[in-house]
Amino acid sequence: MTIFDAALQGIIQGATEFLPVSSSGHLSISQHMFGIQLPGILFDIMLHLGTLAAVIFVYRQLVWRLIKEFFSMCGDIVHKKFKWSEMSRDRRLMMMLIIGLLPLFLLFLPIPGTDMKIKDFSEMLGSDSSILMEGLSLLLTSALLFLGIHANKQNQQKMVKNREGKMVPSKGRKKIHTIDALVIGLTQCMAAVFPGLSRSGSTLSVGLLRGISQQTALDYSFVLGIPSIAAAALVSLKDIGSTGESIGAAPLIVGVIVSAIVGFLAIKLLRWIVTTNKMEIFAYYTLIAGGIVTVLGIIEHIMGKNLFTGLPL
Repeated sequence: MTIFDAALQGIIQGATEFLPVSSSGHLSISQHMFGIQLPGILFDIMLHLGTLAAVIFVYRQLVWRLIKEFFSMCGDIVHKKFKWSEMSRDRRLMMMLIIGLLPLFLLFLPIPGTDMKIKDFSEMLGSDSSILMEGLSLLLTSALLFLGIHANKQNQQKMVKNREGKMVPSKGRKKIHTIDALVIGLTQCMAAVFPGLSRSGSTLSVGLLRGISQQTALDYSFVLGIPSIAAAALVSLKDIGSTGESIGAAPLIVGVIVSAIVGFLAIKLLRWIVTTNKMEIFAYYTLIAGGIVTVLGIIEHIMGKNLFTGLPL
């Protein structure tokens, strides 16, 4: 792998990990188009750690508060002082994050009639020679984004009383309930299975469909991604073995730095886009990109070869 290839993959990972367009889908499609062969999974893990550093940096104050709240809660549980009804705002958010992460354990369930777990099926979809699944998943991402945008517009048309008793337009709920966390967590689990189904886009959209405000749903999606990305990297470490050594230190370092910087900028960009109600940009992008990739994938299956590299599927 050249430094240019590493930088390109870092840009794609950093931009698409947080923008609602699917990092796994875009990485798979770019590798398919340019014929990039990754020697093992080390480089992929390092790119994810770069984007992990970006989201932790952006939400560093909240992350630090949640860490302190976690240990405080553990102390309360030991001393039998924990009360669900008396949780602070940070403690409640932390509990909703824990609940939202529980569905990820479904990835370790065995698939009946096979020797694979669900996560193995996910890895198979992401590493095959076809881009058809990526195209279909991008179309699903687009559908979810359009549904989320519509739900958010409906929420904003509702009138509610503010603290002064005046009727003002609703911006959605700022409190996340247990059922919200479970539904968003299940959606994140689905996004982990299908390359091209955006994790941030699908979880944000489902949050909007549940009546949660844009900013609350976005922040929850980002913070929920921190342990998710970290857990995925840890689970993948056991599969590294001796692979990845041929990548070289320079491409690894470049890939990580680029993914972290671009990831930071992507988070800032998405937060601005959400506050200015311009989410349609990503809905139309994934619709167009998904349609093109799906058509190309069908043509490649008919011809039996990669249209970009000429290699057989």
